[in-house]
Amino acid sequence: MKFLRDRELHVQLLLLLPLTMAAAGVGFSRSHQAGCLALGLCALFALVLLGSAWRRYRTMEALCQDLDRILHGESGVDLDAYDEGAWSILHSQLTKLLTRLREQADRLQGDKDQMAAFLADVSHQIRTPLTALNLLGSQLADPSLSPDKRRTTSRELRQQLDRLDWLVNALLRMSRLDAGTVELCREKLSLKDLTYRAASPLAIPMELQGQTFQVVGEAQAVCDPAWTAEALGNVLKNCMEHTPASGSITVTLWENPIYSQILVEDTGPGIRQEDLLHLFERFYRGQNAAPQSAGIGLALARMIITAQNGTIQAANRREGGARFTIRFYRQSAPPAP
Repeated sequence: MKFLRDRELHVQLLLLLPLTMAAAGVGFSRSHQAGCLALGLCALFALVLLGSAWRRYRTMEALCQDLDRILHGESGVDLDAYDEGAWSILHSQLTKLLTRLREQADRLQGDKDQMAAFLADVSHQIRTPLTALNLLGSQLADPSLSPDKRRTTSRELRQQLDRLDWLVNALLRMSRLDAGTVELCREKLSLKDLTYRAASPLAIPMELQGQTFQVVGEAQAVCDPAWTAEALGNVLKNCMEHTPASGSITVTLWENPIYSQILVEDTGPGIRQEDLLHLFERFYRGQNAAPQSAGIGLALARMIITAQNGTIQAANRREGGARFTIRFYRQSAPPAP
């Protein structure tokens, strides 16, 4: 009987022994019946003590078995049987502990599923340009390829390399933001200068398509110049890709005591209602997405902006076209959208 090894029980029995002897001595000094009664009462008390210890041990053993089942992944274990008497305090604490452990396990499983989906999306996004590079490399290896075709293939090869380089760099930026290892500078900047800086890599493609680009107004904001230019450049690139030839992209700047605002509007077809709710999700590509789109530009823009106490929202203009509203708040936290 393992419960007899309990040290607390040993102490109680050792304390009971001299008390029994003293009670028996006093009883027998008076009469034989009184001594026998004292011994009987002491024996009954010892039996009650042993029974209580045995019941406590059985409860503890059952609790240990239930906890072991929980640790091995069983979810239907009920601990309410221990919610009585002195066990109620332990039951309350164990319930809190198990609730916290289940929450952590669910969170870890969610992170694991998200990581698996992320790796699958990354593999898919990288596989596409790698496949194109493999085909283009095979074409360039053909000795009978004409000079004109070789130049065209080389240009396509360079485009795919640029796309792969941008994709890898964007993924690295997103991973750094996720890990919290990015130290964003806080500088007071002219948003007009920042807008022209973000649009400079798009100047030639816009000119080739006959698109017009203009910046209206002036405002200042406290933000990181390089990262914010990256975010705004991704928004402008999205607008450029969905604006037809001879269309226009307009950036309107404005500020008040609460926030500074960048309003980006284009004259494209706008955004489908089904895409508005998912537009800033990682690797999401809408039905009207550009063929070369990887679905991470706007997601990266959102991560950069929100990391600087800002918000970004997308909507459709009544006149047609898309509208992106970026705000950098001066307070410690922006209001809920």
